[in-house]
Amino acid sequence: METVARVAFVYVLLMVTLRVVGKRELGRLSPFELVLLMLIPELFQQALMREDFSLTAAVIAFFSLVSLVFATSLLAHRFRWMERILAGEPAVIASGGRFVVEAMNHERVQPGEVYAELRKAGFERLSDARYIVLEDDGKLSIVPVERGGATRRDDDTPV
Repeated sequence: METVARVAFVYVLLMVTLRVVGKRELGRLSPFELVLLMLIPELFQQALMREDFSLTAAVIAFFSLVSLVFATSLLAHRFRWMERILAGEPAVIASGGRFVVEAMNHERVQPGEVYAELRKAGFERLSDARYIVLEDDGKLSIVPVERGGATRRDDDTPV
C-alpha cells in the first residue's frame, strides 16, 4: 500500500507542477529541455520502487530540475543572446531555386528531406520556393515564389 501512496504523491506533484509551469512553456520546449524533463522518471524510479526510501531526495531532485528548466526558459525569454544559444537560429537552406549547400551541411539536412517536404506542401519543384528555412524547432518553412502578382500563402504553414 505504501507504493500506491508514493505513486499517488508523485502523480499529484507532477500534475500540480506541470500546471504551474503552464501550457505555453510545455509547448515551447527546446530539445535540450525535453531531454531534461525526460530525466524525471529516473529521479523518482528508486523512490517509487522502494529501493531508496527517501522520497524527499527524489522530490528535491525533481524541483531542482524543473527550476533549472524554468529558469533557462526565463533567461532565454529575457535575453536574446541566451535564446540564440539555447534554441538556435533559423537557417536558409534553399534560396532562389538552389540549395545553400553550406547551410545544409551545417544543419545535416539531406536534399531528399527537402524534396519530401516540398511535395507535402504541394510544390512540384525547388524553384517554386523563394526560400526554404529550417526553423529553430526543426521544421521546414517554405516561402513561395510570387507568380503573376498572386502569392501562395503556404509560408505560414510549417512543413
